[in-house]
Amino acid sequence: MNKTVRGHIFAIFTIAVWATTYISTKVLLRTFSPFEILIIRFTLGILALFLFNPHIFRWQGLRDEVNYALAGLSGITLYYMCDNGCLLYTSAANAGVIVATAPFFTALLVFFISKGKERLSASFLVGFVFSIAGICILSFQGQKFGFNPLGDFLALLAPICWAFYAYFSSKLSGNLVFVTRRIFEYGVLFMLPIIAVIRPDFTLSDFTPLNVANLAFLSFIASALCFYTWNYATVTLGAVKTTVYLYLSPVLTVIFSFLILSEPLSWLSVLGIVLTMSGLVISQRRG
Repeated sequence: MNKTVRGHIFAIFTIAVWATTYISTKVLLRTFSPFEILIIRFTLGILALFLFNPHIFRWQGLRDEVNYALAGLSGITLYYMCDNGCLLYTSAANAGVIVATAPFFTALLVFFISKGKERLSASFLVGFVFSIAGICILSFQGQKFGFNPLGDFLALLAPICWAFYAYFSSKLSGNLVFVTRRIFEYGVLFMLPIIAVIRPDFTLSDFTPLNVANLAFLSFIASALCFYTWNYATVTLGAVKTTVYLYLSPVLTVIFSFLILSEPLSWLSVLGIVLTMSGLVISQRRG
């Protein structure tokens, strides 16, 4: 299979899995705090990746090590802290729309860092408008729009952090299992100071079969496997083209809710899906 085709398939697979993680997270939030889920999820993810690549440490030069650290800080620690934290202060609808701007911030970051060599194409900008319009329709159906300064600001920081993650991770090469694990290690490392403030207080009895199953899904599939497939897509397709697939997340969430939870699929939902998918296709075009 062509590497480019595999990159697109991996990106779609990753988003399809990430679109279902809210179900596992919702179950786990009955027992664990958002930070506890985060620290358990990525610690277990490191252990899973270690089994596939059991090298303790491999020095690849200062530049790569800095990229690992910045990718871990931006894409694991800061992104998930902002993404989880914003929901304490703003609506899921607001957060969904704001976080979906990640492709735009990624393209903007790459444009400035490349000093204009990687331009913002007309097709990307048109696709962005279509997709955000569709995501707004999907997110705000039957919900009242409201501005929540702190929550919306944290939600805005999340896609900005993801843009930096997309950029720094695209600079890494070599064995992608090792690359992904190294990013996770730095992400967890940067979480350690937070543990001193937000002290986890879970006990062994909290790890019921249902909680263990959901933690296993988040750790081994949604984290270890999916960050590997996402990093593969990023290295193969580029940071901007891969990040555009994030537009799929709210679409798949609506579809899965309809298929699995039997939630109604309105005509507005269909319109939102069509607009979002049209934006995705347009954004992937050249020029």
